[in-house]
Amino acid sequence: MRTSIVLGLAGSMLLASCSPTGITPSATVTTLSPDSERLFRLSWEAVPEHGGTHVRLQGYVENLYGETAARVQLLAQALDSSGTVVDQKIEWLPGTVSAFGRAYYEIPNVRPANQYRVTVWAFDRGRGPSTGKPPARA
Repeated sequence: MRTSIVLGLAGSMLLASCSPTGITPSATVTTLSPDSERLFRLSWEAVPEHGGTHVRLQGYVENLYGETAARVQLLAQALDSSGTVVDQKIEWLPGTVSAFGRAYYEIPNVRPANQYRVTVWAFDRGRGPSTGKPPARA
């Protein structure tokens, strides 16, 4: 029994160490890049899907900075009337967002809520063209 507990703990620590930051989204942590609020502007609308059991957030991310943004990850959060996060999802933006450009995005299967928030969770600055696919995991 002790061996299985030790192995379970070792496995958990290994998984935690594979996470690049160890930080997870919350009501107060909405980005890994604190300057993203001044570098990007996001717009969105919630469109019902799956017979009203979920919504699709769709909109645009605008790059307000003079450098291409690649490997952009968007964080969508559904909030109840008190501002508590009731659902959240991180979605990769396909391709890049050129300097002073904008890109369309869709984030499907978000739980219906009173309000929504979409932020740039993470991105790389000044990278060339991207396939829009997440990086391969080692």
